[in-house]
Amino acid sequence: MKLEFGERNSFSSTRDYVYHVLRENIISLKLEPGINISEKDISEKLQVSRTPVREAFVKLVQDELLEVFPQRGSFVALIDLDHVEEARFIREHLEIAAIGLACEVFSPKHMQKLEYNLHIQKRCVEVGDYKKFFELDEEFHETISEGCGRKRIWTVIQQMNVHLNRVRMLSLAENHNWKILLTQHEDMIAAIKEQDSIKAKTVIRDHLTLVNNDQGELKVAFPKYFK
Repeated sequence: MKLEFGERNSFSSTRDYVYHVLRENIISLKLEPGINISEKDISEKLQVSRTPVREAFVKLVQDELLEVFPQRGSFVALIDLDHVEEARFIREHLEIAAIGLACEVFSPKHMQKLEYNLHIQKRCVEVGDYKKFFELDEEFHETISEGCGRKRIWTVIQQMNVHLNRVRMLSLAENHNWKILLTQHEDMIAAIKEQDSIKAKTVIRDHLTLVNNDQGELKVAFPKYFK
């Protein structure tokens, strides 16, 4: 088990640091669905005491990213497609509202940020860097919420996004839909510039339902990852 670590001093507590590291590694599939993890192993790898690890485990259980079975141990939760669809449904409706508003009020500063983000996305597609592409995709959508003055929309989305994001990460890792996603991002920028809310809402709806098309293939390719 090889974990990717973040900057420890950027967190207010050791528990928050441990929680963030584990959560991000679960979402990125470094900690694969179904794998057994123990408080002892995590405390040793992160060089922290067992108490913050135990507290982080409790939060991950609440997020439904970790399952604890008496006498058996703690396991990274399998991907539940009902949770994935629920998260996608909520995200779709919130982002449709946000991009509709963006077509009415969107600052030049945020438009520059979107265009620069898109430029780097294209480079990621060229070199096959799916992890960076995923990060940029998240930043792209967050910028839309920020640019229309509704940053808290993204905060709400992030609370639900963990289940959806594992499928998105798996899809990107398998090289699904990269160019389609890129084209849809280009179309979103164009729609915001043109103040065409109908076009913008249609594009983002198609964009967020694209992940549904991959689920069948991903379940066949990675049957042990899914419930």
